[in-house]
Amino acid sequence: MIENKSIVLTGASSGIGFEALKLLAKGKGNRILAVARHVNNIQYFADNVTAFSCDISTKEGVDRVFAKAEELFGKIDLFYANAGFPYYEEFNYEDWDRVDAMFRTNTISPIYTYAKYIRHLNGREGILAYTVSAIGEMAMPGYAIYSSSKFALNGFQEAIRLEKPDNLQITCLYPVATDTNFFKVANAVEFEKPFPVQKPSHVAKKMIEGIEQGKAKVSPCGLFGFAKVLMGVVPPVRTVYWKLETAKLERFKKKLAVYHEKARENVTQVVEKGREVREAVREELQEKRGELQEKREELHEKREEIHRELDEKAASVREEQKEKFHV
Repeated sequence: MIENKSIVLTGASSGIGFEALKLLAKGKGNRILAVARHVNNIQYFADNVTAFSCDISTKEGVDRVFAKAEELFGKIDLFYANAGFPYYEEFNYEDWDRVDAMFRTNTISPIYTYAKYIRHLNGREGILAYTVSAIGEMAMPGYAIYSSSKFALNGFQEAIRLEKPDNLQITCLYPVATDTNFFKVANAVEFEKPFPVQKPSHVAKKMIEGIEQGKAKVSPCGLFGFAKVLMGVVPPVRTVYWKLETAKLERFKKKLAVYHEKARENVTQVVEKGREVREAVREELQEKRGELQEKREELHEKREEIHRELDEKAASVREEQKEKFHV
């Protein structure tokens, strides 16, 4: 069990991060800065946990996390850069910002965190942990952008180990698909998760044990490790696996097409309903305008009638005055 450590944990409000938070909070003497964009469910998690709402996909966000941690702890013993998110999709679009958003969170932020943490330690001992991904070692259909962001992070950790100072331990997690809210944000349309799928509590437990034991790499799924060896020896196994996962993507694309068609139908219905409402309102307004015009005409006739009556009375009064004057 990790104990008596000052810890920063990003992506702490859900999934693997939330399960890791549960374990780390139990460690005697641990103090934790739990970072997430939305912290409602960890706001009052435990006395030794400080929830901190922050977007770590920007330089300013990461700087804020370090500043807050230094304010609370002074020295950060363990920085676990866990935050990340996926897309599940066919990559068939031109959208620089969409790709950029994923790389800023999944790749650039943890790379910048390394540089910040080295400066923060200033020769003192520390631990930097990353959640990479099994997809960072073997690409998957439907995850082109996510895979590439994790491949980049995996390449960075491999290279930086060759030049990092001796005072820094780097431990990287390579989970397979994990049954969390992680996949719910990947696409609005439900899809089949890659095989195999593990529980986040199991993955977090293996990671915390790996950090404590000083491991460089943590692979919570033994089946994936065996499969990698088997695929290296018998490449057709990888081909078969990819075909199965590609079939899932094809089924998803059909499901997505139905979803979009229904969405278009709903939009068409809304637009048509809007036209009907506008037409009904227009007709009602025309009726109201007609009624108002009739009222105006009635008022005009009434006014004219009143004027005539007043003119007649005035003429009658003048005649009466004339008769009195002559008398």
